[in-house]
Amino acid sequence: MPAAAAPLISCVQKLVLYETRARFFLVGSNPAETKYRVLKIDRTEPKDLVIIDDKHVYTQQEVRELLGRLDLGNRTKIGQKGSSGLSRAVSAFGVVGFVRFLEGYYIVLITKRRKMADIGGHAIYKIEDTNMIYIPNDSVRVTHPDEARYLRIFQNVDLSSNFYFSYSYDLSHSLQYNLTVLRMPLEILKTETSQTRQESFDIFEDEGLSAQGGSGVFGICSKPYEKYVWNGKLLEAVKNTVHRDWLLYIIHGFCGQSKLLIYGRPIYVTLIARRSSKFAGTRFLKRGANCEGDVANEVETEQILYDASVMSFSAGSYSSYVQVRGSVPLYWSQDISTMMPKPPITLDQADPFAHVAALHFDQMLQRFGSPIIILNLVKEREKRKHERILSEELVAAVTYLNQFLPPEHAIIYIPWDMAKYTKSKLCNVLDRLNVIAESVVKKTGFFVNRPDSYCSILRPDEKWNELGGCVVSTGRLQTGVLRTNCVDCLDRTNTAQFMVGKCALAYQLYSLGLIDKPNLQFDTDAVRLFEELYEDHGDTLSLQYGGSQLVHRVKTYRKIAPWTQHSKDIMQTLSRYYSNAFSDADRQDSINLFLGVFKPTEGKPHLWELPTDFYLHHKNTLGLSQTRRSYTYWWTTDVLKHLPLPFDEVTCAENRRKLTVKKFHKYEEEIDIHNEFFRPYELSSFDETFCLAMTNSTRDFMPKNMGIDPSPFTVRKPDETGKSVLGNKSNREETVLQRKTAASAPPPPSEEAVSSSSEDDSGTDKEDEGAVSQRSTPVKVTDTGDNTKITENVVQSTKDVYGVNLSDVPSEDDLTIYTRFVQLGQSQHKPDKSSQQFCSKLHLDRVINLIPISSFSQDNIYEVQPPRADRKSIEIFHAHIQAGKGNMQPLGKEDFFMYREYIRNRYL
Repeated sequence: MPAAAAPLISCVQKLVLYETRARFFLVGSNPAETKYRVLKIDRTEPKDLVIIDDKHVYTQQEVRELLGRLDLGNRTKIGQKGSSGLSRAVSAFGVVGFVRFLEGYYIVLITKRRKMADIGGHAIYKIEDTNMIYIPNDSVRVTHPDEARYLRIFQNVDLSSNFYFSYSYDLSHSLQYNLTVLRMPLEILKTETSQTRQESFDIFEDEGLSAQGGSGVFGICSKPYEKYVWNGKLLEAVKNTVHRDWLLYIIHGFCGQSKLLIYGRPIYVTLIARRSSKFAGTRFLKRGANCEGDVANEVETEQILYDASVMSFSAGSYSSYVQVRGSVPLYWSQDISTMMPKPPITLDQADPFAHVAALHFDQMLQRFGSPIIILNLVKEREKRKHERILSEELVAAVTYLNQFLPPEHAIIYIPWDMAKYTKSKLCNVLDRLNVIAESVVKKTGFFVNRPDSYCSILRPDEKWNELGGCVVSTGRLQTGVLRTNCVDCLDRTNTAQFMVGKCALAYQLYSLGLIDKPNLQFDTDAVRLFEELYEDHGDTLSLQYGGSQLVHRVKTYRKIAPWTQHSKDIMQTLSRYYSNAFSDADRQDSINLFLGVFKPTEGKPHLWELPTDFYLHHKNTLGLSQTRRSYTYWWTTDVLKHLPLPFDEVTCAENRRKLTVKKFHKYEEEIDIHNEFFRPYELSSFDETFCLAMTNSTRDFMPKNMGIDPSPFTVRKPDETGKSVLGNKSNREETVLQRKTAASAPPPPSEEAVSSSSEDDSGTDKEDEGAVSQRSTPVKVTDTGDNTKITENVVQSTKDVYGVNLSDVPSEDDLTIYTRFVQLGQSQHKPDKSSQQFCSKLHLDRVINLIPISSFSQDNIYEVQPPRADRKSIEIFHAHIQAGKGNMQPLGKEDFFMYREYIRNRYL
């Protein structure tokens, strides 16, 4: 059997910190508690970090003996049992890193975690709580008056808010990259294995492979993409001295997962957003780009779709699509010292050769390939030149850079004034966005790890044949990416990304053979579920960068937003303005300290004494660079020759150096994802097994009444859905009003849409005033807490509906006639009890045999015999099990005839 490849699973998932007066002992183990590693941390150094990792793998018995000897050796008196020499300090699930301000080092540990998603059995966790522990002992501690203030600033970065990690899945890379690495040729893997074995510190890892004749599974671990790692600086002091299992890389952004049930088949829809740690900060304090090409508010959003019935990267069906948002890559800023709700945009530096834009797009070509598509949503028609300044400069930069690129790999620029179209009475914003989304997805394609299905080849769709990307033997690859921006990259950008994601989702479902055409409509369960995911995604990213949730949502641009949404929009705008004016400066200081942009040093100004952090993020202001990039050949060497494929995914010597490849036995815990996911060695509890409560399309969106088509791709009326997405789901009265509003007739031509200008600022131009939706007041409600008053307003009278008023009490003659009618109906449909009992008994005998155990006739305890399965059923079941393992049985002649008849009757 040929060797396969699998991701390496970290063996340090449970940690216990023990302390003595002179040492910290950090003991880490795998979930089965069969393998242990030990870190020794010195506490006698006041300002230096001394960590010793012996790289040895201990058994449980060896660790107990080691801790026992440490306890005995550190007691004050030999044989004294009252005071223990080794005490247990804290239990944890991972190490975030080590940090030092002006005194000694701290260790940051993850003490609580929560499972947020699952990708092919690889769990993704959210940090729920952390603990910072000071390492040096009190006897050697050198105190500093400003240490406590730095500690408070550092802890202002709430690690329990949208920070994620995984023990086995690389969250800093896309699914396409992770699966491409696993499919490297075996000859390369064998070469890398021999090189890694020579460079490895651990002499125990490859032990025993020779006894198996060299057969096994290659375990692969890739170097994380530093741009999206948020604790890289915290691990910098130890990453070269400790084993890789101790290094746990975290990302910041968003992670959400929902279950789409298609006639019982579970399809997991996952949304992962990775926020860049380069040039990171808050809304008005971080605009544009720095000297290295990193832009503000840069977020990579990836939507992953896979069939959860098969939990394997090799045998399962997986698909993903990636898009990016980020500030306009220029030197620009907004001055907030004037306390204006709409600060003027200022270009800080002239860049005639588009140097900073070249650095930025060079990074994108290296990571995503070509084409790079820019969707610019800023305003182009303004009385006072404001946002248009950015558009003009961006067009000039893209035009300059494109003249040196080959035409087939040129940067595609799509300008579209979304605010102008929103205020237009004749244009539908989402229809126009849908046209843009179709053209974008056709150019970039998407990733899927399986070749096109036979039905797609036999009955090709015209849209499918026009799809771009790169088609390989194992499926399709996404080449290129869509980069969406407005001024803030919040509200308008999130709606545009949703429409592009919705279009890509249709192609993903079609590629997995789940729908017959690559097209999805609004008001279906699948799109409602996807819209809710994207709104949570947008709210989270908006809170991180802008200080409030989204102001305008998809419902706003569909013009079905409820009347109560306008008051919420006002509150979100005020919250955003307050955060930008009063709390963003403190948040920016915390981010600078956490990411290591600012390092406290004795004798230099403190963080709170700096007038600006411009010099911290622009390194070229502190010294001249010795090398200058070419103004014409502005891309990195070797990137252009591999286009349209991204250079990071090409099999070359430079990329192979980023991999760690080792060979394991087939059932080693380091590569056995089955044991990692199901954990048969642990005592299972319902609280832990079902801790991931994801949204379900059947439970939360499908109508509850019988007779409704259970397909999640059926268009439903707003009052049919099981869970309204039109507003606050917990407010019953508001939901009634929303459904009444959404079910009403289409708006008249005179209706105007809600202006989207408040996304970027709380103040608007004079041309934007008065743009208010006529749907804002469908019903007048005097008291939201009184259900009877709302019912009087919503429910119409009997006279209005039927034309007559029903009397309160029917007459005696009418009651007599109705009673006789009911009796006749009961006599007509009265069932025969004897025949009913015989039929039910006959039905039960066919299914299962119930034999009474008790001698008492009134007892209801029965002996149950399981039904017998015939030979054909057993063969079908075994074939299903083998298919889940990836062993497909060859199709016989009867199967081909049956499939041909099915295609002929269904489509021809």
